[in-house]
Amino acid sequence: MVGSDSLNTSLSPSPPPVEQKRPPKQWGVTRPLSLAGPSDADIQRNRELEKFLVDSGLYESAEEAAKREEVLGRLKQIVKNWVKELTRLRGYTDQMVEDANAVIFTFGSYRLGVHGPGADIDTLCVGPNYVRREEDFFYVLHNILAEMEEVTELQPVPDAHVPVMKFKFDGISIDLLYASISLLVVPDDLDISNNSVLYKTDEPTARSLNGCRVADQILKLVPNVENFRTTLRCLKFWAKRRGVYSNVTGFLGGVNWALLVARLCQFYPKANPSMLVSRFFRVYTLWRWPNPVMLCEIEDDELGFSVWDPRKYPWDRNHLMPIITPAYPCMNSSYNVSASTLRVMMEQFEFGKKICEDIELNKLQWSALFEPYLFFESYKNYLQVDINAADLDDLRAWRGWVESRLRQLTLMIERDTSGKLQCHPYPHDYVDSSKQCAHCAFFMGLQRKQGEVIQEGQQFDIRQTVDEFRHQIHSYLYWKPGMDIYVSHVRRKQIPSYVFPEGYRRSRHTRLMSQHQVDKMSSEGGEACRPGSAERVLKRKKELDASDLKEGRRPQKSHSVSPQRQVSVSPELICSRSAGTLKDCCSTASYTMEEKTAVEGSCLFMDGMTQQEAPLTPGDACTRSNEVGLQLVDRDKELNIDFIKPNQGMHCSENTDAGCVSSTCNSHCASSGGNLGINVEGPSLDRSCVSNTQLLSNKGRENDASVLGDGLREKLEPNAALTMVLKSGDGVGSEPVQKNVMSSRLSLTSTA
Repeated sequence: MVGSDSLNTSLSPSPPPVEQKRPPKQWGVTRPLSLAGPSDADIQRNRELEKFLVDSGLYESAEEAAKREEVLGRLKQIVKNWVKELTRLRGYTDQMVEDANAVIFTFGSYRLGVHGPGADIDTLCVGPNYVRREEDFFYVLHNILAEMEEVTELQPVPDAHVPVMKFKFDGISIDLLYASISLLVVPDDLDISNNSVLYKTDEPTARSLNGCRVADQILKLVPNVENFRTTLRCLKFWAKRRGVYSNVTGFLGGVNWALLVARLCQFYPKANPSMLVSRFFRVYTLWRWPNPVMLCEIEDDELGFSVWDPRKYPWDRNHLMPIITPAYPCMNSSYNVSASTLRVMMEQFEFGKKICEDIELNKLQWSALFEPYLFFESYKNYLQVDINAADLDDLRAWRGWVESRLRQLTLMIERDTSGKLQCHPYPHDYVDSSKQCAHCAFFMGLQRKQGEVIQEGQQFDIRQTVDEFRHQIHSYLYWKPGMDIYVSHVRRKQIPSYVFPEGYRRSRHTRLMSQHQVDKMSSEGGEACRPGSAERVLKRKKELDASDLKEGRRPQKSHSVSPQRQVSVSPELICSRSAGTLKDCCSTASYTMEEKTAVEGSCLFMDGMTQQEAPLTPGDACTRSNEVGLQLVDRDKELNIDFIKPNQGMHCSENTDAGCVSSTCNSHCASSGGNLGINVEGPSLDRSCVSNTQLLSNKGRENDASVLGDGLREKLEPNAALTMVLKSGDGVGSEPVQKNVMSSRLSLTSTA
């Protein structure tokens, strides 16, 4: 019987296994914020976005793609022949000469698949251990390339943080790096992602290898490569249009933007590009810098390279916007960011967030997001850095050196003024075609830090700062006669005409606020939250109309603000409407408590500690929009006053050939800028605005509380660096609201 019972038991059917729900795959160091896919509206917006990118010419043609492949093939053959020749000259056996090899890898935008027409190709040459960078790469290979007809604009930069050789090969721009690894023969199928390639390499070699290793890791760590590529292509285009795409001047470069977008894709693994673009600005306006952005855990290895760790290395604690590379050795890719450039980028993120909110409400098209930033209309004072050289080849090398040091000028000005004078370096150079010499110029916007109380008559004396900067510049190892630099102060009315796209300064009437900004302020209560603001808008409109009539122009209807629309709506009603709009935006998507936990964990400090933040109220949102609208209108009014006589006070470079003859330019600039006192009038707010700014810095960014769709509130207190940025207020280079504020002064001598 016992055996029979056992047999029956063994033959009886077993209960079906209970299906266990698998947790969603975790991309990155935290769980996803949302697993929601696109709605029908998101799919339609994505079609419109992709069409806009195609129409904007961001994709290269098939012919150019084929030419790039051809150039890379020829470059591979050149470096192979170069290594074989070096092997033969150094007495190695015939078999060694035959086996000698060098391998070309690509990285950057080309490797990630987001390059556009005319973009350069970032390449890395990996060679054997007996082929050295200094004497072989920068001398022998340089001479080989210099003798080739297809190679033009050859520029070696051996002393860069990552040594590089720049040139054009048959019209295609190439940035070529070199890494010598501990192998006698480099195989064609070398796995560069393996940490063994770093064995017995120095720091510059590790940095050179890091570009390729990071690109490969990024593509492995994103849930959807195509969505990542489209989003990154879009945001790189946006960053260039808004003037925040440049690692060398203290903003973000290609790898930085790629890492930010990749982390966003991990947060929203099923979102399409239109959703990701919108959420990019929402997430990173909330991000509490200097909490690091990481795609994976920081890996430490026994090879001995230092990795980013602020607990261990004090200098890592000074990084304001750490964006960590995912490949060993993990580094901060954005160490160049300064307090001034972080402030500018955060303001541009705010701009992007507000535009995307209107796009989602079908109030604006995608083109509004990519409106170019009007740098030369955003400040009252600028530093102009003129660069001269004997010929174009010298200028190319000299310009690259000066541009790489402009970040130091920003840091020195911040240091010597205790952060009270803020700088905005613009990452573009301008050429005066009327000059007969090799010349270009960079510009930096200057403003007093918002909310900074400065006594009347107080000066920012940065003459010694500029002299120290010029001394550093002239320490260039490859300096040649004719290489000169001049730093001078120019007011907005004195900006040379060659910096404008049309070659001349546009009339003030064509530079009024765009229609979508006016409509947004009038309908959403941008300024109307404050009692009496409607009358100020009407007064401004009448002043503009009066100035137009004096000049014989009829005001354009498209730029007007409807008086009936402004007066008939009370501030209280508009405030409530703004709160309602905020609520509508928050209800467009649903999110879970798990997402909220993930957000709180995504900004962890290195020691795992978080800080609490007070919750936000709908009233804060109204206060914020009120403050922004007031600054927009009053800043624009101030610009009107300054641009009534656009031809007044031209810069010395327009009235003399100083840029062509160094001695003449030296004496002329010295005489014009010797003991010049410069008013640096930063944005000034009345007491209510200052209190609002302080409230925002304590409570966080009001509308950002709805960043994830349903009013999720970040529970992280802003760190000290970001608190300073928040207190600086909205709008890069906002002009004063009141004219009777105390102004600071800047004394600058630009003698060479």
